[in-house]
Amino acid sequence: MGWKGTVRSVGAAVRAAERNTKRRQRDLERQQKQYEKMQELEQAAYDVEVYENHIEVIQSTHKECNPTIDWNEIAFSKQPAEPKKSNHNEAEARELLDAYKPGFVDRLFKREEKIRAILSQKIDEAINTDEAHYKSRISKWENEIEEWRENVAIAKALLDGKAEAKIEAIEKLQPFSEISNLGSSLSISVYDNGILEATIKVHGTEIVPSETKSLLKSGRLSVKNMPKGRFNEIYQDYVCSCVLRVGNELFSAIPDSLVLVTAVDELLNSQTGHLEEAPILSVAVSRSTMESLNLEAIDPSDSMINFNHNMSFKKTKGFDRVERIDPEGLDCA
Repeated sequence: MGWKGTVRSVGAAVRAAERNTKRRQRDLERQQKQYEKMQELEQAAYDVEVYENHIEVIQSTHKECNPTIDWNEIAFSKQPAEPKKSNHNEAEARELLDAYKPGFVDRLFKREEKIRAILSQKIDEAINTDEAHYKSRISKWENEIEEWRENVAIAKALLDGKAEAKIEAIEKLQPFSEISNLGSSLSISVYDNGILEATIKVHGTEIVPSETKSLLKSGRLSVKNMPKGRFNEIYQDYVCSCVLRVGNELFSAIPDSLVLVTAVDELLNSQTGHLEEAPILSVAVSRSTMESLNLEAIDPSDSMINFNHNMSFKKTKGFDRVERIDPEGLDCA
């Protein structure tokens, strides 16, 4: 399958692999339409379930990924075979004419010549039909050839490490749509040595709730301010989960063995008193290391120890500004 065909199949493949948390999220969204009709205790239970599901989703976004494209297979794939002309319809029409034997009624009413003329006309129509089918297949084949050439060209450019090809593949495949739905946005750049870096804006305070929701023994809703330590733990897991997901999605889209992923968010500048965008986590993500991890079982924050990374985090304070990992000296081969 070409890479454009892969693009078309990505949505279906991801939907087929969705986790229960995501399916439950959609169910809850549908239930929201009936929210006003619920009794107080039902509303409370619904609110808590939505809250708990949201926490689970933002801490587990790394567990999903689009299917990986085999650029080697595409680069060395064979040109689609030219279709052969078929006279299938003509052959059937000629068989009908050859098999025609006038019956008594045809001879009686002198219809034999007329029927043979009709059958001969059917042969001409069948020839035209075969020709039209052939032209249609040729047209489709020509489009396949054009797409195949484009596929091979971008595959070879990717395997050669061309920066433009990396950007084009990511733009066409758009592997980060779900992350953007979580409130994160991305930008891509490629350094002179071929290392690609994805910068993800995590908007943590918009995604991680500042309150906790639970049910009292009475079944009524309890809403409390989330303890700072708990907020920071969830925030850290969310950021690390997003970074893992971005790294994995990049590996699914391009053949690189190493990418940089840097998460940025607004931090308070104590010198100016203003919020400023700054890096809070920068990771050199290795394909081999990523493939060795059991993403279903890891703690996203703890898993950072497996990678070369810069992160300054304290449970009581949260993230602090860090430097982006320097791509110089990193090997993208």
